[in-house]
Amino acid sequence: MSIPGQLNPSPRILLGPGPSDAHPRVLSVMSTPLMGHLDPQFLTMMNEVQDMLRQAFITKNHLTFPISATGMAGMETCMVNLLEPGDKIIVCVKGFFGVRMFEIAQRTGAEVIRLDAPWGSVFDVNQLRDVLTKVRPKVLAIVHAETSTGAWQPLEEVGKLCHEFDTLLLTDAVTSLGCIPVKLDEWGVDAAFSCTQKGLSCPPGLSPVTFSPRAVEAITSRKTKVQSWYLDMGMVQKYWESDRHYHHTAPITMIYAIREGLRLLLEEGLEARWARHQLHHKAIKAGLAALGLDYTADPKHQLPQLNAVKIPAGVDDLTVRKKLLNDFGIEIGGGLGDFKGKVWRIGIMGHNSRANNVLLVLGALEQCLTSVGCKIAPGAGVAAANAAYAG
Repeated sequence: MSIPGQLNPSPRILLGPGPSDAHPRVLSVMSTPLMGHLDPQFLTMMNEVQDMLRQAFITKNHLTFPISATGMAGMETCMVNLLEPGDKIIVCVKGFFGVRMFEIAQRTGAEVIRLDAPWGSVFDVNQLRDVLTKVRPKVLAIVHAETSTGAWQPLEEVGKLCHEFDTLLLTDAVTSLGCIPVKLDEWGVDAAFSCTQKGLSCPPGLSPVTFSPRAVEAITSRKTKVQSWYLDMGMVQKYWESDRHYHHTAPITMIYAIREGLRLLLEEGLEARWARHQLHHKAIKAGLAALGLDYTADPKHQLPQLNAVKIPAGVDDLTVRKKLLNDFGIEIGGGLGDFKGKVWRIGIMGHNSRANNVLLVLGALEQCLTSVGCKIAPGAGVAAANAAYAG
């Protein structure tokens, strides 16, 4: 019998769309010994995580906690709890993860209306008003930070619009939480989900979700059972609330991790965290432009934490990404869906949003592009980024 050797992978710097590198403090707490998932000390940690998540989402929603699964489980949790067969939902599609929401919504038995916009664009509130007037759905679902295109969807007016039509607003905050403003109560968002492996600087494994009182009312007044037993909020919330009814064995170590990730976020301060991402975005954007790379997202709506750029004509996607990985230990992401083979996605999220990563990836990318025949002035990307920092 052959037994593999001790795990010792090559070091990587994760500058793709996620996962991002975990903060050293997060990795440290993950070595804390396990305890039972109903241990009084662990129950206290659960309360602390809930309270800090409310602060991160800027919400007073009581029903706020992490689902014991990755970010896509948060998406599915929201869909299967809010929707019943026959309900109407509008799903706004302007990238790969809008498509994903559409596909999950179709499995609930709801009547799903797909509203499309060009990839890289955002939806205008007047466009949404028109379709809400015609359809009057129970739910409108939209991606806040579209990871496939780098587009930042404004939500400030969308919640007000949805409330006007008695529609629940569901948003994907997977790539936004911990990187850019997420103000759920102020914006009138009724349900949102996120992940741990991006702005919160933790490994993948949990999906924070939150439901407004309006959303909770919709869940409690259902006429049919939730499609998923595991993701049924009627049962899961009894574990996270004072009853502490057994539902599943919580991933203890991941709760340690998110607790520390949230502590880091709140220690830094939300506005300081948002400003840090903007600072390093300004620098990497200047550097990428100096390398001849154009963004895919509308210039007025570009995410600071996820920089999606068009691959230059004649350059092979995988050749460059493999060279970055093999020669420099740097991972960046390729395109998804309509953007497959056409786009690179460079993430500077959470702990990875630092000047050393910006300058490193620009220098390495310049060498990789030069090796495949691109004409770039030596040091152009790093020089432009440094000028942006100086400015």
